[in-house]
This record gives sequence, structure tokens and C-alpha cells, in this order.
Amino acid sequence: MALMDYIPEWLLIHGPAVIIVLPLIMAAVTSILPGRKPAWFVAMLVTIICTVTAFAVAIYNLKTGVDVYPMGGWDPPHGISLLIDALNAPILVLITLMAVVSLVYALPATLAEVEPKKRAPYYAAFLLCVAGLLGMVVTGDAFNVFVFLEVSSIATYVLVAMGAARDRRALSAAYNYLILGSIGATFFVIGIGFLYMETGTLNMADMGRILADLDGGSRVAKVAFGFIVVGLGLKLAMFPLHNWLPGAYAYAPTQITMFLASTATKAALYLLLRFVFFVFDPDFDYVANVLQFLLVGLGVIGMLFASLQAIFQTDARRLLAFSSVAQVGYMLLGVGIATAASVTAGYLHLINHAIIKGGLFLAVGAMWYRFGITRTADVNGLGKTMPWTTAAFTVSGLSLIGVPFTAGFVSKYQLATAAAANGWWWAVFVIVLTSVLAIFYIGRLLLAAYFQDAPVMEDGQVCTRNEAPLLMLIPMWAMAIASVLIGTNILGASDLVVGASERAANLLLGLGG
Repeated sequence: MALMDYIPEWLLIHGPAVIIVLPLIMAAVTSILPGRKPAWFVAMLVTIICTVTAFAVAIYNLKTGVDVYPMGGWDPPHGISLLIDALNAPILVLITLMAVVSLVYALPATLAEVEPKKRAPYYAAFLLCVAGLLGMVVTGDAFNVFVFLEVSSIATYVLVAMGAARDRRALSAAYNYLILGSIGATFFVIGIGFLYMETGTLNMADMGRILADLDGGSRVAKVAFGFIVVGLGLKLAMFPLHNWLPGAYAYAPTQITMFLASTATKAALYLLLRFVFFVFDPDFDYVANVLQFLLVGLGVIGMLFASLQAIFQTDARRLLAFSSVAQVGYMLLGVGIATAASVTAGYLHLINHAIIKGGLFLAVGAMWYRFGITRTADVNGLGKTMPWTTAAFTVSGLSLIGVPFTAGFVSKYQLATAAAANGWWWAVFVIVLTSVLAIFYIGRLLLAAYFQDAPVMEDGQVCTRNEAPLLMLIPMWAMAIASVLIGTNILGASDLVVGASERAANLLLGLGG
């Protein structure tokens, strides 16, 4: 019997609304629950339901194509609509899966990283963040993109600040994120306002149709495009708008760092793709110039600058944070080349990087959980004291570098091939160079972990084997194994993600249904 036969018809029909409404409602319930475990259980149950729903609507979309869900029965463009297509269906699955994986890890991690009285509000804020990200991805209304962007952002500021129980610098990091995030949201909503002036509608599909009829629109549309690119560029940590990211990733609770690294910048990049290719059009001169010069230029500079910054970091999580800025540059390079192969590679790297960086942050968080390690100099001998954690970090680290038979190699190879096919050999050189730089900042951690003596505790005793809890090991190894499965195409994992990326790219470029 086909898998779809097990999925209720109402879930397929109302799924786009369920994945937003359910976490929004249950966030309020979770906030008043007594104790940590009831709040965690509710959050886990909600994210599992959302994951099943995301898979259901994604599979259903393969059969039906674009699925438009009119909220309240009001058809677009006059009513608010939710949209499922080949571009956002994989992102929905990614966000919900990462939410479940991070919550498994959170059950032991929050004991050490979040104050007891704040644990129920912590899970409530997490559900709000999930709802906001899913809403950003699924809505077809431009103003509601801003609304859900703010829902996820405000929840994220709170979640980052809750890391103060471990490190007081989380408060300043959250404040910095708040200021810069608010600036980005302001730029974005101003751009939406200008678009509304130009088109008279807030439905993104309608905006695209009207702008196409106007051959790109007037200077008002050009100004709108500029504001939107800057606003979303700040949200996705595009160089040089990335200053909020290192602090937020370094001092937030580990679960939140992992979740944000895997989903938040990816949702923002999805929105950039949606606006650049659907609302606007790369055939418009001003859009083509931004793609070719701004996104490619800043992406390449970000790849080089952030990779060099990562080499000189002394904090392990800041090292990985600057690496994330560099990886965003890979994605922007693929988008900026704007061919079917390059956009496929950029979208593929979006998915693969979420898996890779999720595993790395979880492993580093487990190192802190057991030994209080945050500095890169303190990982000496962890290959002996935390062998399973270090092995998971190793697999994900090799994937970040782009070693063959890992997910990172698949997307980097496709991106280099796409650049070469377009005659951009200098871009191939930059991809190779930044991958070599990744060997330095990941390699020095691996050398210290496997070839240096085990750390010495405050009482002078050498640390003995003290592995991370099972509920921490399971998520990090799930990420590591997923990376290998994609890299080797075992069980068709590579075909699955590459196929999803190709469908997304074809839809963006008008090459498929």
C-alpha cells in the first residue's frame, strides 16, 4: 500500500495551516506548564506532528504541483494564501526535522544551560520560533512574511539571551542581534511598502505578474528591491551584514545554536530566492546586476574573509559561526551565477550545510557539557576521553571541508562544476581555496583531539573517558550518518536531495511546471 494511503486526507488539505497554527497555540500552553519535562514533551509532540505534516504536504506536492491554501476561504490575491511548491516543501521538511533533532538533544542539555524557572518559557519560545520560520516559508503574502519574520526573530532574541545562565555574554549577543535584526526587518518592510505602492497588492504571485507586465516597474520597484535584498541579506548573515551571527551562535544554548545554524539563515535565503526569482525576475536589468555583481561579489568576499577569520578564532563555536558565514557565501555564489546547475548547487548546499553544521554544533556543545570546553586550545585528547563525540565531529568536519563521500563534497563539486561550465574558473579557484582554508581551522581541532594529551582537571587529575549522554550522541550521529549517506548515495539519499534541489531550481528558472 502506498505511503499516501496512511495519511488522512484532511491533513493533506489543511497541512499548510496546521504546521503554523499548532505550534503557535501550543506555545502559549507550554509557557504555563509546571516543570521541564512536561514542557519538553509538549514541544516534542508538536514538532513531531509538524514533521509528519511537512512530509505529507511535500509528498503530496510531488503529485499535485503547486498547492495554494486560501486562509478563511478567501481566494488570492484578495485573501491571504499559503503556498506549497517545489521550492519551499524541502525547506519545511528541513525546519521541522531539525526541530525534532534539536529537542532530543535539549532534554539533557537544558539542565546545564537554562535556569530551572525558565525552562517552560524556553520551550514555549522555541515553538514560537519554529512557527515563525514555518510561516515565513509557507505564506504567499508579502506582509505576512514580515509578520512571521518578526515572530521568529523576537522568539530567537529571547532564546539567545537564555544562554546567560552559562555565559553572561549571551545578553550582549542577544541585544546586538535584536538591534541588527530590527534594522533588517525595517529595511524589509519598507521594501514591501514600496512594492505595494508599485503593484497595489501584497500577494507575491500577483506582485510578480504585475511587475512582469510593467517590464520591471519604475524606480519605486528598484528601490523596493534594494531594501528587500539588504533586509534579507542581514537576516541570512550575508557579508558584511553578518556581525550579529558570531556572538549569537557562540553564547546561545547549544540546542538553539544548532537550530538557528540549520534553519534560520536557510529560511532567509529561501525568501531571497522567492523574491528574486518569483516576485521580481532575473531578466530585469537591475535584478541581473544585483545577482551578478552584488550577490556573487559579496558571496566570494564572505567565503574568503570568514574562512580567514575562522582560522584565527580561539572559541570553538565562534570558529564554526564564521564558517557559517563562509558557507552562506557558497550559496550566494550559486544563486548569483543564476544557471540551472548553479542554482541547484546553491540550494543543495543549503540543505547539506544545515546537516553538517548541525552535527558540528551538537558535538561542540557536548564537549562543553562534559568538560566545560569552549576554547579551541582545550580540545586536546578528546579523541580519547570522548571518542564517540569526537568521531561524530570528525565526520561532520570532513564534510564541511568537502572530503569525497560526504555531503559537503557533493554540493561543492556541483557548485564548482556549474561555475566552470559558465566559464567562471576564478570562482572554482575560490571554492578550492576556501575548502583548503577549512582544512586549517577544522584540521587543527582534529589534530589536537587525536594527537595531544588528554586535558587535566583543576585538581590535577587527567580526564578519564567521560562520553556525552546517549540523548546527545543520537542527534549528532544522525547528522553525521546523514552526511555520509548523501555523500555515498546509500539508500538513494543523494538522489533524493539532489532531485529536490533540481526541482527547486527548475521552478525558480521557469524550466519546470
